[in-house]
Amino acid sequence: MDSSSNTIIARNAPAAFGGGAVIGALGGLIGLGGAEFRLPLLIGLFNFAALEAVILNKAMSLVVVATALPFRARTVPFSAIAENWPIIVNLLAGSLIGAWFGAGWATRLKSETLYKVIAALLVAIAIVLVLGHDATAGQPLLTGPAQLIAGVIAGFIIGVVASLLGVAGGELLIPTLVLLFGADIKLAGSLSLAVSLPTMLVGFTRYSRDQSFSVLGRNKSFLLVMAAGSIVGTFIGGLLLGIVPNALLLPALAVILLISAVKVWRHA
Repeated sequence: MDSSSNTIIARNAPAAFGGGAVIGALGGLIGLGGAEFRLPLLIGLFNFAALEAVILNKAMSLVVVATALPFRARTVPFSAIAENWPIIVNLLAGSLIGAWFGAGWATRLKSETLYKVIAALLVAIAIVLVLGHDATAGQPLLTGPAQLIAGVIAGFIIGVVASLLGVAGGELLIPTLVLLFGADIKLAGSLSLAVSLPTMLVGFTRYSRDQSFSVLGRNKSFLLVMAAGSIVGTFIGGLLLGIVPNALLLPALAVILLISAVKVWRHA
């Protein structure tokens, strides 16, 4: 690596660590990978191309999801997650297939098109957050075979979105778990992480077949710094779980998503 590359990494290191920490905290608190906030940062501040940003985003989201689950376990124990394994399997049946197809579509889209798709999806996610933030645990929307079919379809759509954006998909999974399956909002956050992890691994595997995947090797130092910040953030988010009310936090996140969508659209 030449000296100019080292200079760029050194200059970006504080921003990479700080951005990773803040986004990791949001992800750990709510049950998201935080990628919807990280993506505009990678594109706008660090100037990565769209597909490269998505791949880097996927790597960072994996770090957040993998560490958020154990950090949230004090409030939502693993036993509670295990008790709801049928819901996890139901959603995974669709999301794993959706993740594979979504990653394939993303590698074939033009950069400008991908920017616009990303912006549109960010707006859609913001709308879902606004519509779903008042939901509390209660009766599931559907039961029996209808719920099973709806779960697979919802999982497929979430898997596609997760791969296209490089996100964990929690912003769509959490409202689905609350509304379709009647899960408590905190439990829904951890269940969404349990669904997100294998879904993201499938998308990540599909991306590895594209030449743009080499962005991880070329930016290893940047990746490690942001990953370290993300782990610190998810630890903080796990501690904050149950303190910050979702009724205030989720609408604020929706506003951030809309601002991010505008920035990404303009970048196109």
